[in-house]
Amino acid sequence: MRYLLLCLLALPTATLADPALIAAARGQVGVTTTYDPSYQSLAFPGGDVTMDRGVCTDVVIRALRAGWGIDLQLATNRDMKAAFSAYPKTWGLHTTDRNIDHRRVPNLQTLMTRVGAALPLSSDPAQFQPGDIVTWMLPGNLPHIGILSDRSTGAHPLVLHNIGAGAREEDRLFDFPITGHFRISETARQRLKTLGTP
Repeated sequence: MRYLLLCLLALPTATLADPALIAAARGQVGVTTTYDPSYQSLAFPGGDVTMDRGVCTDVVIRALRAGWGIDLQLATNRDMKAAFSAYPKTWGLHTTDRNIDHRRVPNLQTLMTRVGAALPLSSDPAQFQPGDIVTWMLPGNLPHIGILSDRSTGAHPLVLHNIGAGAREEDRLFDFPITGHFRISETARQRLKTLGTP
């Protein structure tokens, strides 16, 4: 009994993927029908492109906003202002841009790492749980992001994402090289809430 308890305590911290988070991601399926990577001026905080369109990051942004009340636009902006040098310089920016920073996968990878949500990379299906956030590198060196569903193939969760044809729920977890695996623990969630609450 003591051995079993120690084994359970040694398991990775469970995700806080309550049904509201996954429902908020799934609720975009059939609503967000267009992949639109165009730069747009957004309200701040709480800005969003129209719900019928977006990119992969918008699935995550909308899910955390609707499911948990966390505004990744605000969280990313605040954290980048506090630690701009920690973020990628891929776009040659010298300051923050609240219209687009949170809609870039490498920036969300950095934010999730900084709040303590990063997990080791793995190809073992057992290491992935519903509510985990995963990033991939698509052909052409295109970064991608999605949320893992509570529905599965039987071996691993499906992915809620927008890979080019609107929000979908699909079996794509191992279709592309995984570049990041994130699980939002209670501590990480509170850090995100602090950053992402007006």
